[in-house]
Amino acid sequence: MDDVSHSRRDPGEGHARGMPETPALAIEGLTVRYGQTLAVDALDLRIDRGETVALLGSNGAGKSSVVNAALGLFRPAAGTVRLLGREPAAALQAGGVGAMLQHGGLPSEARVGEVLALVRRRYADPWPLADLAATAGIAGLLDRGVDALSGGQRQRVLLALALAGAPPLLLLDEPTSAMDVKGRQAFWTTMRGLADRGHTVVFATHHLDEADAVADRVVVVAGGRVLADGTAAKIKSRIAGRTVRFRCPGPRDGLAAMPGVTGIGGEGDLVELNTTDAEATLRALLASRTGLPDLEVRGASLEQAFLHLTSDLTTANGALR
Repeated sequence: MDDVSHSRRDPGEGHARGMPETPALAIEGLTVRYGQTLAVDALDLRIDRGETVALLGSNGAGKSSVVNAALGLFRPAAGTVRLLGREPAAALQAGGVGAMLQHGGLPSEARVGEVLALVRRRYADPWPLADLAATAGIAGLLDRGVDALSGGQRQRVLLALALAGAPPLLLLDEPTSAMDVKGRQAFWTTMRGLADRGHTVVFATHHLDEADAVADRVVVVAGGRVLADGTAAKIKSRIAGRTVRFRCPGPRDGLAAMPGVTGIGGEGDLVELNTTDAEATLRALLASRTGLPDLEVRGASLEQAFLHLTSDLTTANGALR
C-alpha cells in the first residue's frame, strides 16, 4: 500500500473540545423526483466523521440520486442535506468535500499533471503534489495525456482530483466501475489508509464484496428508502440459518426433503443447501451419502441478506439510480 501519511491537517480538527461533533453528512426527509418518478422517498441518514460507509443497492435503488443531492447537483423535492454542518454549495466552496461521480470526465488534449495542477490551484492549502500522486497511485502518469488513460487509470486520476484539497469528506459514486480486480484492490487499500487517518468515506456501490470487505457500516438502499443500516455482520445476522456446501457429482435426489433445508443452489457439481437447522441437515447427509467432498458450513452472506431484504420490495414507483 502507498504511504498515505502526510502533513495535512487532521480532518476533524477545528471542533471545540467537549462539544458534540457535527456529522460529516446529515440527510433528513430527502425526497427526489424526476418528473412523476419517485427516486428517493423521504430518506434519513446520518454519517459521523471518520466512518467508511457503503450505500449498497442494485441499479435503480436511488443511491446515486442520494449522492447527487448531497453534492447539491439539483434541488430535491423535499428535505435537507448538510455536509460538515453546511449546505452542499458552502461545503464544496470551502473545500471540505471531495467527489468522484460515476460518469466523471477529464478535459481532452491535456496531460494528467496539468489537470491536477489546475485543480490544486483552487485550494489555499492543497495536498502536496508528490504525496497526492503517490496516494492516488498516479505518480507515473503525470506526463501522460488524459486521452491515453485506461478506464482504471482515469478513475485513479479522478480520485487524485477529489483529494486535491485534502477534504475531510469523500463522496464516491461507483468508484471502481472501470477497474479490474487488481485495480479495485489497490483502490480500496488507498481508501482504508485514508479512513485510518480520519477521513470520512461514503461510497455508493452495487458490489456486495466491496461493501462487505471495506465498509465498517452498510446502508442498504432500495426503492429510494433505507432498508437496513449497520455493520455487514449485523445485516447478515438478520438472515436465520446456514449454508451447507459440498461437491456432488451425482444426482441430487432427496436433498430438498432433508431436515431443515429451505432451498438448493450451486453451479456445476457444487451444491449449496440453505438450512434452518445445519446440525439436522448434516446428520441426514452423513447418513445418506458415503462422502461429502469439500464440505463447508457457512453463515449467511451479505448477498443472501441483501436479496432477502429486497425480495419483497415493490418497484412500482420506478425508483432511479
